[in-house]
Parts: sequence; structure tokens; C-alpha cells
Amino acid sequence: MRLGSLQAWIRGTSVLLLLLWVPSPAWSQDADSPPTAAEEAAADAQDSVEDADAIDAGEFGRELRTVEEEVNSLKEQVFRSKATLQLLRELITEGATMGAKLNLWHINQLGGAYMMESVQYYLDGKSVFSKADPNGSLNDIREVKVHEQSLPPGKHNVQVQMVLRGGGFGLFSYLKAYQFRLQSSYSFSIEDGTRTNLRALIMSRGVFKSFEKRPDVKFEPRVEYVRE
Repeated sequence: MRLGSLQAWIRGTSVLLLLLWVPSPAWSQDADSPPTAAEEAAADAQDSVEDADAIDAGEFGRELRTVEEEVNSLKEQVFRSKATLQLLRELITEGATMGAKLNLWHINQLGGAYMMESVQYYLDGKSVFSKADPNGSLNDIREVKVHEQSLPPGKHNVQVQMVLRGGGFGLFSYLKAYQFRLQSSYSFSIEDGTRTNLRALIMSRGVFKSFEKRPDVKFEPRVEYVRE
């Protein structure tokens, strides 16, 4: 009986070892075994998606650069157009294409009773001449052309502003305490093919006015027709 029991135990143990030795289907696949067709298809699909994303990003970058270049080109065209319009406006305003010209003269006939400290001329609201010297050097300028310009035919305006001080001496030295402003404007028209010499005469209106009201400005236009 003992021999039979031993043999039965040996057979049972052998069967158990055999069962343990046979690998299960889940364990039978080696980690280094080649991927299946489904796995390869999934990997190819993933690579295709990544490649498509990379292509889309590249195309978007190129389109963005193209848009930026077009915007910069439009900005440059707008800048050139503005510069051209500005130049045309200046040409029209300054009358570069017109045959009408203006010469503006400053004539000081006040004499030694007044000292001119500053003078400024405006043409159509734009300053064209300005000079100041409180020491009285402007009194030495008796006649000078202060501006010359071509203008479009039509109406224009000249304005002059001055600061004067009394130039008395001796018994009349108190007149140096008088300082006042003198201003005057003059509107005129010019025609094409003409040259206008406009003289601004700074003069006195006589002794019947108060000292600060005697100075006056008188404009004298002299028109010449210019032949080509």
C-alpha cells in the first residue's frame, strides 16, 4: 500500500508540474515579438495625424508671413500716397505752377522818435519774416524785401505786427518808457501772369495824435505784368 500511495503522489505531482510549465495565452507572447497589423495601422494613423498637423502649422506660418508682407506693402503704398498728396498740396498752396508772384517790402519811415524792437510779417496766416532786437538795430533797416513767393491767383492777406518803444532823448527821454504794439493787415488779389510788389510803409500820422497812436502802417501794391 505504501508503494501504491507513493506512485499516486508522483503522478499527481508530475501533472501539476506539467500544468505549471505550459504557458497561458496571455503569457505566451514575448515582449520582443513584432506588433500586430492592427497595432501597425494605429501607429501609421497616429504618424499621419502628426504629419498633417505639422503641414498645417507650416502652411499657416507661410500664410501669416504672406499676410504680414502684404500689410507692410500696403502701409508703404499709403505712406507714399500721403507724401505725394502732401507735395501736391504744397505745390498748389505755394503756387509753384502759377505765374503770379509777390514781393513783400518793409519800409520804415518813423524816424528817430520811435525805436522798433521787433517786427513780424504773416502771409495768409503763415509767418514769413520775424526779427527782434530790443537794442534798436531794426531802426537801421529802412527798406528791405522781407519775402518773395509765387502764389496762386486769387485773394490773399498780409499782416504785420511790431513792438515799438519811444526813442526820445534829452528833455524827451521819458518817451523811452512808452512801449506799445502796432499791428495792421491788408487783403489783396493777384492775377496770373503778374508780379505784385507790396510795400508796407511804417509811418507817423502827425502830431495831432497821441504819441502811442501816431505810428501807422500803409500798404502800397504795385502790379507788373510779366511776359513769358
